[in-house]
Amino acid sequence: MLTSIEICAGVGGQALGLSMAGFSHIALVEYEQEYCDKLRCNRPEWNVICGDVRKFSGTPYKGKVDLLAGGVPCPPFSVAGKQLGNADERDLFPEAIRLIDEIKPKAVMLENVRGFLDSVFEEYRTSILKQIEKLDYQVHIKLLNANDYGVPQLRPRIVIVGIRNDQQGKFCYPEEKPELTPTVGETLFDLMSSNGWKGAEKWAKAANSIAPTIVGGSKKHGGPDLGPVRAKKAWTLLGVDGSGVANEAPAPDFEGMPRLTPRMIARIQGFPDTWDFGKKKTHACRMIGNAFPPPVACAVGKELRKVLEK
Repeated sequence: MLTSIEICAGVGGQALGLSMAGFSHIALVEYEQEYCDKLRCNRPEWNVICGDVRKFSGTPYKGKVDLLAGGVPCPPFSVAGKQLGNADERDLFPEAIRLIDEIKPKAVMLENVRGFLDSVFEEYRTSILKQIEKLDYQVHIKLLNANDYGVPQLRPRIVIVGIRNDQQGKFCYPEEKPELTPTVGETLFDLMSSNGWKGAEKWAKAANSIAPTIVGGSKKHGGPDLGPVRAKKAWTLLGVDGSGVANEAPAPDFEGMPRLTPRMIARIQGFPDTWDFGKKKTHACRMIGNAFPPPVACAVGKELRKVLEK
């Protein structure tokens, strides 16, 4: 079994996907207590270390780990924020590089938002990639769209992969198969009709495309809704009221545009229905929206396995 350590694990989207791809987690490091609690709730067997990654030492794991993965915080590069980049105190790329140096894993997988590719960050981005290369890794970077890997939403994310130079296999990003991705209607029909809504079938047929990007927001911003005005307009075209989040599916005689429940949002993000996000809608939506879609992590993880098992 291939082993991994994950930093900035969040509620476990990337970790779950990598587990599905065949990786066994030695440790998952996460700062926020509520995320740690949910990780332990969903996967009691995982070794969750709840603390600041800046205080996490990789030295005890040197030579014992196949993969170091992480979704370093995206606000420093997100177009929704101030795009402070490395001037943002939440930028943890330096910590990721420190841990690569300390652990010397066979492979590295780091994900971030599309904004990381913006021209304003070119110098910093180049510096990060070169630092990883200097640690004896061949570095790859690519923008992946979640809907190319079975996730019914746009959600572009950049994925940086580093393969240690002594590994024999050649890494390739997973093949894109957008034609296999279900529509929002196909994805949610059973959940939308679970309370006997008579209009569910008609709604599902009209919701015949993928969703806009699910957003999570921060502790200060972002409530139980489906994002800014532009996103809500896109949801309206799918027959969804994005101004709020529902507690349950529509009643039998419901009329109008339904709202999504947290469970529906989680399914669009690629989580299994069994994954628990708690009962508070605002917290659940933030956790789900900030997560990396498990199917995308799984697809990349399978390609990493091909390299590491050579």
